[in-house]
Amino acid sequence: QVRLVESGGGLVQPGGSLRLSCAASGSIFSIGAVGAVGWYRQAPGKQRELVAGIASDGYTNYYANSVKGRFTISRDNAKNTLYLQMSSLKPEDTAVYTCEIESTKGPFRGQGTQVTVWS
Repeated sequence: QVRLVESGGGLVQPGGSLRLSCAASGSIFSIGAVGAVGWYRQAPGKQRELVAGIASDGYTNYYANSVKGRFTISRDNAKNTLYLQMSSLKPEDTAVYTCEIESTKGPFRGQGTQVTVWS
């Protein structure tokens, strides 16, 4: 079983930045067992959406139109960690952010971290 633990969420003013981290147990990244990865978010009363992802080739990135140019997804296989750098944050970015991975052991999802953008 792989455990994903997100961190880095919090309260930030509009225009601010946060970096989310998603640490995976079991060295699953470093052993090459991870395929596609992504960050999702869900705001109250809204559908869950894919915010950013990296395809299984390891370098094809996807971004939702709403975050293009503001968010950057990256992965550090040696540290078994997935990141989401968020800048120029807006109130509409407020949501619970969750990381998900596809792996040879199956798909896994973290518990999520709250991001709140308000002034």
